[in-house]
Amino acid sequence: MKQYLELVQHILDHGEKKEDRTGTGTISVFGYQSKYDLRQGFPLLTTKKVLFDAVVYELLWFLRGSTNINDDLKAHTPIWNAWADPDGELGPVYGYQWRSWEKFTFDEKLGAYSRSHIDQIQQALGLIKTNPDSRRIIISAWNVADIEKMALPPCHAFIQFYVINGRLDCQLYQRSADVALGVPFNIASYALLMTMFAQECGLAPGIFVHTIGDAHIYLNHIEGLKLQLTRAPGSLPRLEVPQKKVLEYVFEDFKLMGYQPASFIKFPIAV
Repeated sequence: MKQYLELVQHILDHGEKKEDRTGTGTISVFGYQSKYDLRQGFPLLTTKKVLFDAVVYELLWFLRGSTNINDDLKAHTPIWNAWADPDGELGPVYGYQWRSWEKFTFDEKLGAYSRSHIDQIQQALGLIKTNPDSRRIIISAWNVADIEKMALPPCHAFIQFYVINGRLDCQLYQRSADVALGVPFNIASYALLMTMFAQECGLAPGIFVHTIGDAHIYLNHIEGLKLQLTRAPGSLPRLEVPQKKVLEYVFEDFKLMGYQPASFIKFPIAV
């Protein structure tokens, strides 16, 4: 995971001070790309502990189309608590856009519009299986019409899949990236999603490309990241995942082998 440490060092060396929505303050760069080859191991940080269980729980929650933190108390992860309303609702965030993007069709006979929904997950899987050379295998969470209804607009907004020589690659465009807290989680989450897609489609998981718009370090995260930069990356863990349909996976299906990270580093969350 030297690619992640290179991102951190790049921002520390070249980032400029920039104010932000939370009032915390950041140093930031605009436009950065990293690549992680899953054939070399699963890209989970070893220079600090990342809670892989929380990565799995959140991704399965998205894939169920859930938008409420109380939908599955057994599998609840507190990542979204700070943004939920008193009833636990977040509005039409990732899960809703992935599984139930609203579509309106005009019925000429009735002279009115009818509403239906697009399941982008199933649509993307279908394209990978039937038209793998397509350049339109895309999932978007950035629905302009729904932004104001969301508790937090999507940071990781646009996914594209690419099939080549029996492997599946994936590129994520992330408009805003909290490098200390969010990015390690995001890398693992989309590498996991790519692996699940590859398994269903009979492909090998390949290269995860992470493209970031505003890559920032909050000012109160700098010292923790400097500590992390003193740590040498260890061997990447292996991920064992059975071949199943993406929407049939459960938490117990994912086995992370050989993960031996350095100690946890606590970073305050900016809300």
